[in-house]
Amino acid sequence: MKHTIDNLPFTNSFASLGDAFYSKVNPTPFSQDSYLIHLNENAATLLKLDTSKQNTQRLTEVLSGQALPVGAEPLAMLYSGHQFGYYVEQLGDGRAIMLGEVSTDTSTRWEIQLKGSGITPYSRQGDGRAVLRSSIREYLCSEAMHGLGIPTTRALCLTGNNDEVYREQIETAAVLTRIAPTHIRFGSFETFFYRSQPDNIKTLADFVIKNYYPELLKAKNSYLELLKAVIDRTAKLIAQWQSVGFAHGVMNTDNMSIVGLTLDYGPFGFLDNYNPKFICNHSDYEGRYAFENQPQIGLFNLSCLAQALLPLMDVQAAKDALETYQQTYTHYYNQLMAEKLGFEKTDAKVDKLITELLEQMQQSGTDYTMLFRQLSLPETKPQELADMFIDRNSFNLWYSDYKNYFTVVNLNLDEQRKKMLLTNPKYILRNYMAQIAINKAEQQDYSEIDKLLKILHSPFDEHPDMQHYAGLPPDWADSISVSCSS
Repeated sequence: MKHTIDNLPFTNSFASLGDAFYSKVNPTPFSQDSYLIHLNENAATLLKLDTSKQNTQRLTEVLSGQALPVGAEPLAMLYSGHQFGYYVEQLGDGRAIMLGEVSTDTSTRWEIQLKGSGITPYSRQGDGRAVLRSSIREYLCSEAMHGLGIPTTRALCLTGNNDEVYREQIETAAVLTRIAPTHIRFGSFETFFYRSQPDNIKTLADFVIKNYYPELLKAKNSYLELLKAVIDRTAKLIAQWQSVGFAHGVMNTDNMSIVGLTLDYGPFGFLDNYNPKFICNHSDYEGRYAFENQPQIGLFNLSCLAQALLPLMDVQAAKDALETYQQTYTHYYNQLMAEKLGFEKTDAKVDKLITELLEQMQQSGTDYTMLFRQLSLPETKPQELADMFIDRNSFNLWYSDYKNYFTVVNLNLDEQRKKMLLTNPKYILRNYMAQIAINKAEQQDYSEIDKLLKILHSPFDEHPDMQHYAGLPPDWADSISVSCSS
């Protein structure tokens, strides 16, 4: 059975926690009518939402914040966080309002959140709005990450409005509707730790365990086990980011999901040429969130979470849990990279092959995604691969060593390449691709969003009619600049 926007089965369990955890606030309607830019059918199916044409107008009204659906209990979440390493006492949803939670079956719950829907008590002198530019970027990238098999919030809908929004210049307003099992962050716990409110820490932890980690309910110390579970999920998530060359750009603790989702897409970027020092956020002047730093920032953020949970556990137990992070991350990362090279599992030799290849890629400025995809194709000739490197002789030596090791581990390279094609994407969301969609959308042409979603939802497929998006980025892509305001 499909639901219209007004008969969605709202449960709103987070709202039941009480106003210590949020502020009740309704979206602020625009002065003009909003219009539908794109509706993501893939995400709509998760809500069993009826998106037929007769429902489009009402969907647009609700998902732009112009009207409320039946059963909604709108609220803005309270949280704080460490931003660029410094604690900020109160942040919260400054331009996002959660309409409520929808249960589509007994085991699945989705929060529906409108990003750009107006001022909240946490807006900090902001206007509570989002612009078309940044909204398109998040809309596309959250779906790109889902297509890559990486946990993420999902993008349900994108609406636009002709009300003016002031940033560095006047821009067009937009509202992004995103859904997730929960938008609770590390910073949600930090708020109550720094306010010396242990009862609220316990209430929130109990809520998280009951709803998102029910397997921990019978654990001897469910709070310590929660920390361990979040450490594991976070380590795996960041290993997945690194394996596809994704840089988040703003890994503040308020942007870290308690259930291990990729959350809050701002100045993100996928690697073009392999450069571990890649900084995608032009506001990150010191390179704190450079690509190569992400694993260690993950540990810093988990340390902040562990500190916030200390009223619920022994200090030494928390420290012991944190000490497992590096080994856990390395395990996930090495296994993912081994699979990218076609090996079933990692070992010292495979790790060495990975390290040597990445070093050569860095020296040559080799395109990260294209190289691994070319390695996966049975028709790719060794010379074509060597041409992607400055020192062809060194690469040829590596490639010979690489091929020979398949014999040692009793694997057939040609057979393994079939699996590699399901591991190494042909398409990623490069910044220039999003920029093309933005440029067209600013001219009221939204066709590029639809085209890109088709390849981003299945990035391992060939898509013969979209081959141009699998090549090197154009020269003008180097001029694209994204920052925290993006």
